[in-house]
Amino acid sequence: MIECELSEHAYDMLAERNIREDWVKLAIEDPERKEPKEDGTVHYIRAIEQYGGRFLRVVVNPHVRPQRIVTVFFDRRIRRSEGG
Repeated sequence: MIECELSEHAYDMLAERNIREDWVKLAIEDPERKEPKEDGTVHYIRAIEQYGGRFLRVVVNPHVRPQRIVTVFFDRRIRRSEGG
């Protein structure tokens, strides 16, 4: 399991966007896609069936310990056919 902590911004986004922490944990522990980005972050993407199958994107900074969840959001750009 990846040890992560939520940034203050990520906590705010969970509350503002009605995203459950267990969904974030699911995306990180069992992602459908994992995308390393040029800025050094890693994006974990997972469809959340309890939220209509929409794709949750969790942005993580893996270069700090514990790793930090920078932000989290449902990514409307990803369509079901692109999923896994």
